Amino acid sequence: MSAAIIGVLVLSGQPALAAYYNTYTTLATLPDTSGATGVQGFAAGATYLYSVKARTANDLSAIYRVHKSTGARVQMTNGTNNTSTNTWLGHGNDITIVDIDEQHHMFIVTMNETGAQLVKLRYEGTTYYYVGSYQVHVNGTPLTVSGINRVSVTSSTITFMFKKGRTIYNGSIPLRANSGTIDVTKAFDLQVEGALVNGAVVPDLDTFTNQGFFYDENRRVLYYPLTKDNRSIVLVYRNVSPATTGTAPAAPDLSFRITSSAYPVKFEIEGVGLSDGKLYFNTNRQSSTESSDGVHVFDGYVAP
Repeated sequence: MSAAIIGVLVLSGQPALAAYYNTYTTLATLPDTSGATGVQGFAAGATYLYSVKARTANDLSAIYRVHKSTGARVQMTNGTNNTSTNTWLGHGNDITIVDIDEQHHMFIVTMNETGAQLVKLRYEGTTYYYVGSYQVHVNGTPLTVSGINRVSVTSSTITFMFKKGRTIYNGSIPLRANSGTIDVTKAFDLQVEGALVNGAVVPDLDTFTNQGFFYDENRRVLYYPLTKDNRSIVLVYRNVSPATTGTAPAAPDLSFRITSSAYPVKFEIEGVGLSDGKLYFNTNRQSSTESSDGVHVFDGYVAP
């Protein structure tokens, strides 16, 4: 693929143009397995990238691990019953990674209206184990959150951001709790209409589908993918935190977009994540003749 188009130019008396990234490199494909055909949640670890692939009925899913440098792919094993799939994750729409007592854990949102809205897994190497689940409530009512990201971890508490639609919520759990109800509170909304992509407004951006999100707690930057047909856009929001209120404006000078001619039926970025400053993502991709879901990285971008 060609190098990323990075429109950064400073002219005398003129502001810098938008930084814009619209090419990518595929690291690995994610094949269908046991009827699980839809790529969903995504998380980027220090070495590996994790993706959920779910069945349409949301009753079965698999988890793939991809090495971020080599692209080596493994379908992870469900160590709870020694199978290659699981029945716990519902839609499995987003993932965040938390280390607890030096053990790796995934927290995955299910989008279930009843039962658990959040599932906790422990993983070691290519094997994961069911640990517990939680209900997510707002004002006493279950909230079908579609996104999650770790904000902070202390000796007693894990604090998360959750997302439903364009709204960000705050919530926390005791560090070692494996069940319970997470009572969340609204924090802020994400601007979509009027957001600039490569310096221009996308007229139908308000009709794009919401996906997951990623929050870089160190830089206080949030990345938010939106998709429609063969177009995927990632908006960026700076200087946001759990204390932010109102509507957070999308950054006017940094954006990401893929408009795919190779996959004209569908090119959906489902989730994004940073590792060593690079922005990785997973996709549902569909051409006129085949599906080729995958894990990818945006060319040229390194978070400042």
